[in-house]
Amino acid sequence: MELRQLRYVVAVAETRNFTRAAARCFVAQSALSRQIGNLERELGVKLFARTSRRVEPTPAGEAFLVGARQSIEAAERAAADAAAAVGEVRGRLTIGIIPTVVAVDIAEVLQRFRGRHPRVRVGLHVGASDVMTTQVAAGELDAAFLGLPGGAEPQGVAALELGRERLVAVVPPTHELAHHDTVTLRRLAESPFVDFPAGSPGRAQSDQAFEAAELEREVAYEMMSVELMTRLVARGLAVALLPAAIARSAPSVRALPVDGAPSRVEYLIWSRFNPTPATRAFLSPFDPSP
Repeated sequence: MELRQLRYVVAVAETRNFTRAAARCFVAQSALSRQIGNLERELGVKLFARTSRRVEPTPAGEAFLVGARQSIEAAERAAADAAAAVGEVRGRLTIGIIPTVVAVDIAEVLQRFRGRHPRVRVGLHVGASDVMTTQVAAGELDAAFLGLPGGAEPQGVAALELGRERLVAVVPPTHELAHHDTVTLRRLAESPFVDFPAGSPGRAQSDQAFEAAELEREVAYEMMSVELMTRLVARGLAVALLPAAIARSAPSVRALPVDGAPSRVEYLIWSRFNPTPATRAFLSPFDPSP
């Protein structure tokens, strides 16, 4: 059994396609199929059920994938640790980000990191703050950039506060409030909203503000895409509460300060449990002493 065979099996399981798996692994499809066939004969089990149109792991394949992923991760960690011993950082770094990061320029951060550590492969995952906190604590993400309501702090992980701000109202240019200097939550509550999904930390920021003001509002649209949010606002379908930097960068909308606006705090989080060399290198410019 070879490490490359394990990589091929994982690639096929994740892509559900031998052609796409071969492209991901930079190998000819015939070679990938042959190696998986050799592995199946060695193990004495079929790892995949396959037809000309469909591929999926068998029960034996699902069981094999658990150890295969662990073995690949262990091999990559061993190579990264060996490189770190001689001053070179390599391996894989997996970072989670919310759609509304404004405290840091993610592209600039990654550009600097790439310049210092070109051998590190970086994976980015966009998600909700509560989900990514759990993933960091479980070791599924190496680090994450979060946004939480004022007064809330990440639990079960190490955290560095990056910035805090109050959200602004985002309204279409034709809205009756568009030319006001400031607006109130009461006036905003008269219009339908577009917001993050109910129960998410991004949604909680606004929900808590309206609850504190004893106001009800209609959330007509729920989504994670900030770009789509601002497009709906520009079309006159809804209003929103978003970070000022995002509102200012969106075309065809008007951003207004809000009396009693909800506050938001951005964090960088990570786990102190056995961080990889790549994780430590990524955290180093932020000086959190991981």
